[in-house]
Amino acid sequence: MGILGFLILGLIAGAIAKAILPGRQGGGWVVTLVLGVVGAILGGWIGSLIFGGGLAEFFDIRTWLLAILGSIIVLLVYGAVTNRSHRRV
Repeated sequence: MGILGFLILGLIAGAIAKAILPGRQGGGWVVTLVLGVVGAILGGWIGSLIFGGGLAEFFDIRTWLLAILGSIIVLLVYGAVTNRSHRRV
């Protein structure tokens, strides 16, 4: 998968993860893109550890599920970090 495909995967996976998680997450589409790409990397790493295979082809269902799972994890961590910093102010 090329870099453009990986960016599109990250943007869509980040948007799906934001839609799945309850509550209001901050950030626009750039933050969604960055968190989605980081989540896709994390999901691919987790998939390679657990299943022996990470992100494969763009249209593979395993690629999408791993990217969305990784994006959800990254969004939860991002929400915990940003929520904590807003409480201190």
